[in-house]
Amino acid sequence: MAFDPMAAAVDWLDAYRAGDIEAILDMHADDAMVHCSCGDMKTIAGKEGLRAYWADRLQKHPASELDDLKPDVGGTSISYVTGGGVVNALLRFDSITGKIRTLTCGPL
Repeated sequence: MAFDPMAAAVDWLDAYRAGDIEAILDMHADDAMVHCSCGDMKTIAGKEGLRAYWADRLQKHPASELDDLKPDVGGTSISYVTGGGVVNALLRFDSITGKIRTLTCGPL
């Protein structure tokens, strides 16, 4: 079965909405990077950096409903609602493992 980046993005949002940090971290490649412009621009890398980032996001900015989902070159663009408004995330995946290589997010 071929990797489906749209389904992977929905799985990621489901894990985010459920507050399942272990599932979220497991979806990231070992060398994944997050570029977040929610607030100040920051780049997060490494397992411990990602764990700290996601622990904070899950506590302070939980996701609720899906706003939009569409394919993008090399990945998927997904928008979702948080308490602070709508956030757009661009997920780019490793074509072999199907894990997230980069996640770039920010408010819409």
